[in-house]
Amino acid sequence: MRDKIIYGLGVIAAVLLARDLYKIFMVFPNEVSQGMIFRIIFFHVPAAWTAMACAAVACVTSVLFLLTKNFKYDSISVAVTEVGLAFLAANLVTGSIWGRIIWGIWWTWDARLTSALVCWLLYAGYLMLRRAIEEPTARARIAAVFNIFAFADVPIVIFSIKWWRTQHPQPVFWGGGSIEPDWYKTALLNWMALMMVGAILTLIRLRQEEVQREIDSLRRYAHAV
Repeated sequence: MRDKIIYGLGVIAAVLLARDLYKIFMVFPNEVSQGMIFRIIFFHVPAAWTAMACAAVACVTSVLFLLTKNFKYDSISVAVTEVGLAFLAANLVTGSIWGRIIWGIWWTWDARLTSALVCWLLYAGYLMLRRAIEEPTARARIAAVFNIFAFADVPIVIFSIKWWRTQHPQPVFWGGGSIEPDWYKTALLNWMALMMVGAILTLIRLRQEEVQREIDSLRRYAHAV
């Protein structure tokens, strides 16, 4: 069943991405003030949305683990966190490329950029913390608490450009700006495609985590015998 879901999502995501790439690079004209580089927004923003969605799922499953002690929630947390970390890295990289063209610099210690980097470091720290704790129950419990703590930075990332004056542009999609309806539609469709890719990667990583948990269980049984 899981394989069918993965293949089904893969086909839909591939079709959406092909459609979006054609529209972005072959149909849409250059933006008046930014030129060709504006097209990066169709990847930069959906990557951020996908990363934040992964962080939200990881936070919920971490809470569920603490409430139920069910290790399937711990497995989901680590799987979706790894995927979300990759999408957040893509968001930071694409943002830096855009900044180099528009601002003339790769990086500035802007509130949005800095809070996003801190968010990436927090979730990278979550993964390193897991590797530092060998006992499965203690690892899952401590990691769940840390994951919930890390999620506290997500609202700061989202609302930083509202709370402080930043060099980062105000959000076009919810900050009162204007955007062509077809651009908005394509951005949403690209987000759907990236969400599907994220779901596929999470399911694959979840399978690996489940296999690793079985191996750890057999290893502990062998040591006990």
